[in-house]
Amino acid sequence: MQAPNVLMLSWEFPPRIVGGLAPHVYELSRALVKKGVEVHVATCDFPGAEAFEVVDGIKVHRIDSYGYPTPDFATWISMMNVNLKREVSTILSDNDINLIHAHDWLVASASIGLKHMFRLPLIATIHSTEYGRRGGVHNDYQRMIGSMEAWLIREAWRIICCSRFMANEIISAYKVSDYRVDIVPNGIDPKPFEVPMDLPAIRRRFAEPNERLVLYVGRLVQEKGVSNLIEATPFLSDLNIKFIVVGEGYLKEELIRRVKELGQEKKVYLTGFLDSETIRGLFRVADACVIPSIYEPFGIVALEAMTAGAPIVTSGSGGLGEILEHEKTATFAASNPGSIAWGVRRVLTNPQYSEALRMEAQREAASYEWGAIATSTLGTYTRIMSEYNEGNWKPSRIKKPKVNN
Repeated sequence: MQAPNVLMLSWEFPPRIVGGLAPHVYELSRALVKKGVEVHVATCDFPGAEAFEVVDGIKVHRIDSYGYPTPDFATWISMMNVNLKREVSTILSDNDINLIHAHDWLVASASIGLKHMFRLPLIATIHSTEYGRRGGVHNDYQRMIGSMEAWLIREAWRIICCSRFMANEIISAYKVSDYRVDIVPNGIDPKPFEVPMDLPAIRRRFAEPNERLVLYVGRLVQEKGVSNLIEATPFLSDLNIKFIVVGEGYLKEELIRRVKELGQEKKVYLTGFLDSETIRGLFRVADACVIPSIYEPFGIVALEAMTAGAPIVTSGSGGLGEILEHEKTATFAASNPGSIAWGVRRVLTNPQYSEALRMEAQREAASYEWGAIATSTLGTYTRIMSEYNEGNWKPSRIKKPKVNN
């Protein structure tokens, strides 16, 4: 069967990067293009980025998302979907696209509407759920998000999850048949981590020569466990560590305040947003990378640390426990300050142990190359298209009127 032409909808795509979704969509799309799939990505516009451009073979359509004033995020998402649906209708009309691939609830409304307008099969990748992120659904805002997720899951022909943990969560929370769920992990491209760069200069930028560099990369939100890492820092004051915390999120100001209260201003550096090249350099020079997540569907940061050779200390929660193994590719420690401190100390004070973790993790990371991930995704596409072509849920053929001469 010929590879399908695919339209992906995602609210973020480089250079707009909010979390792990943007690099996932970019890398997956790029790998699919290499396998002969024509990929269109419809996403939000971004200052300075072209409205349409071809990026590594991906046809990227950036659509106005700020043309109408909105009072809050939920309303903005609603208007974004209206704009996506309007503009993507033209894209679908002008191109021979066989399949719509939606990424998370933020594009659910547009994706479902386009599915029915054009009678095309819809696949949904669910990267996380509101139920899992919040430990349940507790207020109207969370119920709104949960209902959008449930709607997208019901409407999708098949659902892709990045881990067995995530699949089980969706099956349990949304009463989905296991038959409809495919597990396709996230991937990693090792090449950017091999690019020559001035690593000593990067290290000097963030730490003194006599300091050990312990790295956290991720959103500054409750489910990532970053607060517990901050609370662990006083327990490690004897090891002369500089903790580099990279990322943005609603906890940032609270974390800055807490660092001051703990007297750790000279030992904890909250960098905010950093460019990808600098982050890759930090992974390569880090003496340890801490991933203390309380809730983690997969853990792309773990793959980045594994590839770069940064010894990992992790909670092992969720999908992290599926890609990492305690005492083999990482040190597992519960996501509480005492356990995190124990894990960091174990890695930093045992050079042979740390080196063994690093080498085994790098070997394991090779199995998550994006080409293999694209092959699995293409298998899901092919299965859907086979079922679709055998069925009768297709657009009606409009017969042209006969002209009498």
